[in-house]
Amino acid sequence: MSKLSQACKAAVLAAGFLAAAGAAGAQEANVNDPHQWLEEVEGEEALDWVRARNAEAEAELANTPEFRQLKADLRAILDSDAKIPGVQKIGEYYYNFWKDAQHERGLWRRTTLEEYRKDEPAWETVLDLDALNAAEGENWVWHGANCLEPEYRRCLVALSRGGADADVTREFDLVEKDWVEGGFFREEAKGGMSWINQDTVYVFTDFGEGSMTESGYPRVLKQLSRGQSMDEAVTIYEGQADDMYIAGYRDLTPGYVRDFVSRTLAFYNDELYLRTDDGSLARVDAPNSANKSVFREWLALELREPWTVEGATYPAGSLIVTKFDDFMDGGRDFTVLFEPTERSSLAGFTVTRNHVVLNVLEDVKNSIVVLTPSDSGEWDRRPFGDQEGIGTLFVSAVDSDHSDAVWVTESGYLVPTTLSIADVSTDAPPQPLKSNPAFFDASTHEVEQHFATSEDGTRVPYFLVRPKDMPTDGSTPTLLYGYGGFEIPMLPGYSATVGKGWLEKGGAYVVANIRGGGEYGPRWHQAALKANRHKAYEDFAAVAKDLVATGVTSPEKLGIQGGSNGGLLMGNMLTQYPELFGAVVVQVPLLDMQRYHKLLAGASWMAEYGNPDKPEEWEFIRTFSPYHLYDPAKDYPPTLFTTSTRDDRVHPGHARKMMAKMMEGGEDVRYYENIEGGHGGAANNQQAAHMSALAYTFLWNQLND
Repeated sequence: MSKLSQACKAAVLAAGFLAAAGAAGAQEANVNDPHQWLEEVEGEEALDWVRARNAEAEAELANTPEFRQLKADLRAILDSDAKIPGVQKIGEYYYNFWKDAQHERGLWRRTTLEEYRKDEPAWETVLDLDALNAAEGENWVWHGANCLEPEYRRCLVALSRGGADADVTREFDLVEKDWVEGGFFREEAKGGMSWINQDTVYVFTDFGEGSMTESGYPRVLKQLSRGQSMDEAVTIYEGQADDMYIAGYRDLTPGYVRDFVSRTLAFYNDELYLRTDDGSLARVDAPNSANKSVFREWLALELREPWTVEGATYPAGSLIVTKFDDFMDGGRDFTVLFEPTERSSLAGFTVTRNHVVLNVLEDVKNSIVVLTPSDSGEWDRRPFGDQEGIGTLFVSAVDSDHSDAVWVTESGYLVPTTLSIADVSTDAPPQPLKSNPAFFDASTHEVEQHFATSEDGTRVPYFLVRPKDMPTDGSTPTLLYGYGGFEIPMLPGYSATVGKGWLEKGGAYVVANIRGGGEYGPRWHQAALKANRHKAYEDFAAVAKDLVATGVTSPEKLGIQGGSNGGLLMGNMLTQYPELFGAVVVQVPLLDMQRYHKLLAGASWMAEYGNPDKPEEWEFIRTFSPYHLYDPAKDYPPTLFTTSTRDDRVHPGHARKMMAKMMEGGEDVRYYENIEGGHGGAANNQQAAHMSALAYTFLWNQLND
């Protein structure tokens, strides 16, 4: 994927549901919601309520030696000096952002490749966030750096208060290892800043009234010169209020410098414009639903819908390429680099200096293919690497502008992650660089893949990590995890916290690859959009039923967990299938689907869930709005809600209001809200360990009564 496409996607994603039908009915229901006061994120009354709930949850879960030991074990894993320090090549150095017990907020540091190959590399600290916080009296959380090539001296560093999506941008000098006095600066907001040259940047942020979309993201793109105030910045593009996100970037690839404007209307619905020398914008006239990537001389389109052009039809899920300049001149001669089958999909691709490397999934197991353009106009292809068993092999470019080197990451549920480096222009095997230690004893477990049959007959895969000596009498405590949204696949990977917090205790762990995700490409995602959302929930229930039918577990021994869109999944499992589960953990969730589009970034998800203000759409949204599906006359399994005050993506009011409603109904519920943490739920390792220990302790206690 091109640097442009990665930047746009990162900006959007970092940025990227039975009352009477009708808007009048929805409005009346909102007015009569007795818990709406809990949406006041930092209101003193609401925070007093939060503190009281937190105290109750901690009194139940956190005051035992077992909890304290688990939390300490998880903290030790997160703080471990032995874990792989992932690096990014910036100029001649390899940069890493590192957190441990001594550096809770983290160090931005660098080394050379020669040093990095050593067991204990010598690191040079570039920026110490803990020291910065102490000096400035802040609680900054690292959001990344964008460094200007080819000198790679000046960087635009993004910092967030407490882990929120909103952040500030500050200019940093990598030679002086200090902030640039009077340098580029962006006030706290959702948005960003990107380089044009050393004295000019694109900025997309909150410029004042009318400059943000209804989703709370930038609507206006401006060009800012060094020394100018934001008021003096020149408007380049202005989107509509109901757009999702506007951004601008310069692709600085040597020999192929181009400027682009990205207009995201909704998830998987965007327009891309080339900014010409005279400042005018020329649209890249490809389908809005296609993911558009420009790299060197090529334009690549990942199609999410079938596209017929110049007499040729390319199916959804395909990756097609053509020469970018030819396309802009009207040419439509494409080469197909990937075409899906019923069982295969494209999980992504990376671009090196001379190659395109595909990550292909077949029944959620991946393989890597290296493609090379030839003089004849065709693309040669060959397999790369060898992934044995159930695991994930991931490849990413080291330096797409200058080399064919790639990072190769291998991981599995029971196999610690390893990192290697390879040159995809040769047949030489990858050279191992780093490996995580075994953070838990995996010798007692094994991994299997199974398929459940959903209500409509669809075959739904899932992974089962189980004790080798597991009886098939339904007695094994089992944790089932799912997400099922936004075309995000759930792939096998090593989770030390799952291993230490669950598997070592003797539990089984299951990941469900339900519709709504991306395991089988766009068709798998689109199968559970809007009015078809119920199919994702039917898939998850089918996996739960299959685990019981095969004797892995029983309803009273089956716990479930999910966050964000997965929190919505958990809410629907809780309210629609309560009889299937013994315990539920609902993390940073969406739950009130009547008001979700009015809270924080909620409006940006209407392409996924629908618009509750439209009577015909509220008719189906209300069927998967847990806040409205809750019925105090029913029996529900024990439940833990967790969220974060500083989550400015999914409003904490969802979890607060659901907790309050179920408390009133006398249900077996508890609640914990981290005051920091953003959408990830934790701003440092201590908080992350605490949140995980609460969830695992709750689940183990409930499933082993």
